[in-house]
Amino acid sequence: MTNKVNFGLWYDFRNPQQWRMPFEKFYAERLQQVAEAEALGFDSCWLTEHHFCDDGYTPSPLLLAGAIGARTSRMRLGTNLMLLPLHDPVRVAEDAATLSLVTGGRFDLGVGIGYRQLEFDQFGRQLSHRPSLVEEGIEILRRSWSGAPVNFSGKRFAVGDLCVTPAPEHKPAILLGGMAPPAIERAARLADGFLCTGGLGIDTYMESLVKVGKSIDHGSIVLGCWAIIAEDPEAEAARVGEHVLYQANEYIKWGAFGPPAETPLFESANAAIENGLYQLWDAETAVRELRKLMHDYPAIADIHFWAQFPGESVASGNRRLRYIAEEVLPRLR
Repeated sequence: MTNKVNFGLWYDFRNPQQWRMPFEKFYAERLQQVAEAEALGFDSCWLTEHHFCDDGYTPSPLLLAGAIGARTSRMRLGTNLMLLPLHDPVRVAEDAATLSLVTGGRFDLGVGIGYRQLEFDQFGRQLSHRPSLVEEGIEILRRSWSGAPVNFSGKRFAVGDLCVTPAPEHKPAILLGGMAPPAIERAARLADGFLCTGGLGIDTYMESLVKVGKSIDHGSIVLGCWAIIAEDPEAEAARVGEHVLYQANEYIKWGAFGPPAETPLFESANAAIENGLYQLWDAETAVRELRKLMHDYPAIADIHFWAQFPGESVASGNRRLRYIAEEVLPRLR
C-alpha cells in the first residue's frame, strides 16, 4: 500500500451492571491497556461520548484523551465521536487546543450531531436544531484556532471580538460522523474527514465530495471497524456473544439505527452478529478484507477496532489485540 493508514483502538468505557467492577480499577486497567497497545504497535486511540448511561458510557472523552496522552508518546488520539451540539463550541475549542498542545499535536476532534432526546433535554438543546448547532459549532472551532478574534454571529451562537488562547500549534483535524445521506454530505462539505461507522456510507461520502466541488483525493475516512478478529472467530464470538448482544441492543434502544419503536432488538448474540455490523475474521480474512478496503478507498486514513465489548474483561480484549498486532498489522504495513 502507498497510503499510510493508522490502525487503532476504540473505547466507550462501558461498565454494565451485570459485569460491574469498581470504576477506579476499571479505568486504571484500560488506561494501562492503551499504553501497552502502543508498545504492541497500534497507532491510534479513539474515544466516544454519551451521557446519563447506567453503564457509565464515558461522558468525558477529552479528559480521558489527556490521561491517555500522558501515558503514550506516539499514538494519535481522537474522538469518534463527541456530540458537538450539546457543548459550548468555544469550550470545546479551548480543550481541544490544549490537548493538541500537551500531546505535541497528536489530537484530532471527531464530532457528530447526536440523537438521544434525553441528552438534548438535559443540556437545553433541541433535536430539531442539530444541523445548525453542528454547522455553527464547526465554524466557531475553526475561527477559535486561527489566532484571530472569533467574531461570529449565527442562529445558535454568538462570539464577539475575542481570541481563544492559547491557539494550537498543530490544529486538530475536524472529523464529522453520520450515517444518513444529509449527514454524510455535511461531512464532505464542512469537515476535514468522515467518521465512518462499520463501513456504512463510504460511497456516499466519496460521491458527496464531488457533489460539493471537492476532489476525492482530498477526502479522508476514519473507519470504526466492528470486526471480531481472532484465530478462531466463531469460538471468540461465542465467548463474547452476550457482550456483543448488549452493545448492539443498547444502541438500538437509543435510536442509533432508526426510531427504536421501528427497530426490533436482537433476540440472541447470533442474531446480532449475523445481522448487525459485526464481521467474524481470522487473520487471513482480516488481511484480505482490510487490504481490499484500503485499495478501493485510498482516502482511508485510520481503521480502529473495539478494544473490548461492554463488560468484557481487559484480559479477554488483550487476547484479540495481541493477535491483531502480531498476525494482522505487520501484513498491512
